[in-house]
Amino acid sequence: METEHDHSAKAIERRLAHGPTVNYLRDWVYGGIDGAVTTFAIVAGAIGADLSTRVVLILGMANLLADGFSMAAANFSGTRAEIEDYDRLREMEERHVRLFPEGERQEIRQIYRNKGFRGSSLETLVKLITSRRDNWVDTMLTEEHGLALVKRSPVKAAASTFAAFVICGAVPLLPFVLGASSAALAATVMTALVFFGIGSLKSHWSTYSWWRSASETLIIGMVAALLAYLVGRLLESVV
Repeated sequence: METEHDHSAKAIERRLAHGPTVNYLRDWVYGGIDGAVTTFAIVAGAIGADLSTRVVLILGMANLLADGFSMAAANFSGTRAEIEDYDRLREMEERHVRLFPEGERQEIRQIYRNKGFRGSSLETLVKLITSRRDNWVDTMLTEEHGLALVKRSPVKAAASTFAAFVICGAVPLLPFVLGASSAALAATVMTALVFFGIGSLKSHWSTYSWWRSASETLIIGMVAALLAYLVGRLLESVV
């Protein structure tokens, strides 16, 4: 039976040598979907309002740069806040372990008792975990506070979001930039393919089938675009 990786001793040693890796897939998917949705929503709204190609391009490019940077900045700040909270909680647990070691041991004991350990097995486990300060604190962070021990880079998270936003968000504008006939239809089809592609790609890191993930992302994106188009039509008729 084929598995995701080799389980030989040497393969395991190589795989674990550098510790767990940080995954920025969430930032890419988030930026890509939002970039395609917001830019196409502007295009659809402008078309619904019967605006010129020049206006579509101006609004679309402004959205690519301004909204893309705004999302990247927000992701940077959010990721930085996560790291600051991690550092605060780690400092707190280190202080508690130093000042109240018996109380912290009791917390470890209760954590693993709730997981089903009893008797000598429980006491051995508590003794092993609390025998090394770093492991002790790590356990408190993961089990009591639910934190991941691997820190994400705010810069990489922001860059991933911005790059995906600009790349995917530029697609709805391409037919207008190239002066294609039926640019609105071409933009719709191309954007739908972007949504479908993003959903299909993220299925590689999901338990969903590729077609379910792709269809879900496609529906979400096109509903957002339809709403923008209808708002544009409404405003065009009112204003």
